[in-house]
Amino acid sequence: MTDLTVNVIKVINAPIEKVFEAWLSPETLSQFILPMPGMPQPYVESDACEGGDFTIIMQVGDEKIPHTGKYLEISRHTKLVFTWESPFSVDNSIVTLNFSARTKEKTNVELTHVKFIDEATRADHEGGWSNILDKLADVIT
Repeated sequence: MTDLTVNVIKVINAPIEKVFEAWLSPETLSQFILPMPGMPQPYVESDACEGGDFTIIMQVGDEKIPHTGKYLEISRHTKLVFTWESPFSVDNSIVTLNFSARTKEKTNVELTHVKFIDEATRADHEGGWSNILDKLADVIT
């Protein structure tokens, strides 16, 4: 187990409230939590409160890949922290999203994901999270 880290930053042309709340709405989350272009929309279930759980089942080809986690911190419109469990993660893998308003209509999102099995898995997740933030920008703007 290693403490390899992914850090992705994206400016999204939407108000901070809209960008933040997209992460807590299962309907909206299912539209952008797509780590690869062309993936079918995943199944998403969420109890979006501190201590609540979420399930995301992504489909890659014929394979269904479960991702689950628990919301550790929900600081409305500024910070979201959750665990990340999948066949490709290690124990105590954590995703932190920090949100800051650049203007009324532009939001800076900084995503940090810690703990990966190896460098190849870290690199795959870096690409996946980058695609997810790009898709988020497409969905809510």
